[in-house]
Amino acid sequence: QEQLVESGGGSVQAGGSLRLSCAASGNTYSAYDMGWFRQPPGKGREGVATITTDGRTMYADSVQGRFTISRDNSKKLLNLQMDSLKPEDTAMYYCAAGRGTFGLLLESLYNYWGQGTQVTVSS
Repeated sequence: QEQLVESGGGSVQAGGSLRLSCAASGNTYSAYDMGWFRQPPGKGREGVATITTDGRTMYADSVQGRFTISRDNSKKLLNLQMDSLKPEDTAMYYCAAGRGTFGLLLESLYNYWGQGTQVTVSS
């Protein structure tokens, strides 16, 4: 079982950058596909980026070219580098772990979730 804790959220002006991290505490982190999801104010949760156990990545069209997902299995860390931030990126960001997801941006495929970290981008 994986426990996930996000960090790195905050407030930034449009065009700025933030780096989110997610620390896992289980012993089988490398066996899980990992993903970042977000929930904007008043909206449902949506997929942002995923990375499989063998390093394949997938991004939502809205963040392609601006966000980069990475993982460090030795440290059991998941990262999301967010550049060129826009006000529409404002949301609660969650990391998630799942098996056999094929890297798809579908929250139903992920079994374990963190509590979230808030990102606010002002114009």
